[in-house]
Amino acid sequence: MCSSPSVRSGAAGDSFMIAIRLLAVGGAHADRRGRLSVEHIRGASHPGVLREDVGGGAFNAARVATARGAATSILSLRGGDPSGDAVAAAIAAFGIRDLSVTFLDRRSPSYTAVIDRAGEPIVGVADMALYDAAFAKQIGRRAFRDAVAQSDAILCDANLPAEALARLASLAGPRPLHAIAVSPAKAVRLAGILPRLEIVYMNRREAEALAGTASADTGQVVDRLVAMGLAAGVITQGPHEVHAFAGGRRMRLSPPPVTVGDATGAGDALAGAMTVALARGLDFAESLREGVAAAALAVQSETAGLSIAPGAFEAMLARIDAPRSTGD
Repeated sequence: MCSSPSVRSGAAGDSFMIAIRLLAVGGAHADRRGRLSVEHIRGASHPGVLREDVGGGAFNAARVATARGAATSILSLRGGDPSGDAVAAAIAAFGIRDLSVTFLDRRSPSYTAVIDRAGEPIVGVADMALYDAAFAKQIGRRAFRDAVAQSDAILCDANLPAEALARLASLAGPRPLHAIAVSPAKAVRLAGILPRLEIVYMNRREAEALAGTASADTGQVVDRLVAMGLAAGVITQGPHEVHAFAGGRRMRLSPPPVTVGDATGAGDALAGAMTVALARGLDFAESLREGVAAAALAVQSETAGLSIAPGAFEAMLARIDAPRSTGD
């Protein structure tokens, strides 16, 4: 932890005695979403609304972590185009220290999703060739190594290719390294560093992809992940029960019922809030409650990210019961 704890106020209106230094590594890019205003019919044209924000797993988590009192830095990659300029402006606007690299001759990564009128994703297209091509080299930069050395915890996402993830895991040393699975296609990139990870945040499809097995029994998926060397994980299932495991204990938690604005980014919000809670010294179960509270607030938002209004976090947290221990 920081040698000289200081009081830092979060957007939720509370204060934290220790300003956790969090380093986020991964996606920060244009997030485009088209939301249908009618029922989805495969192969048909639909009326709806298109909008563009800045999103990405690492960025979404970093803005929530900052709102929860962390001193947050981020390393991402972008192009020298208007989308890259928008990303840089958003990072600055949320008070996040920007360690990102701009490639003037490249197009910025982007994510485009089509969402049904209930707010759930139908399909997404990730145009992120720059991440695959350049992240591994950037992990070795001196400025980045210095940022790692100064951090209390690191949160990465699977937008990093496997080589970059392996380098990050080696560079992190004894610092807790958390990971966001991002998607079923990218979750498998984490397989090579599972024993090194503190925790992986994933949805059910991502957990199955990472485990290499599909089962109606979430406990069997968890068994496989534990056998692969993962010490702890959180598995979300939209509005249904959250499954979590750590230190040989397994638990479930029911998220509060909320009106869905846009479910995109809810898992990232959970990861950001829970990572900070664990770094502050809360136990796993209480940290999980904080993560689920942030996710519930994110689900209600019309954007992929989350800005926490004063008092909103505490009000949502009060609606969430303690996790229930299970034997599965």
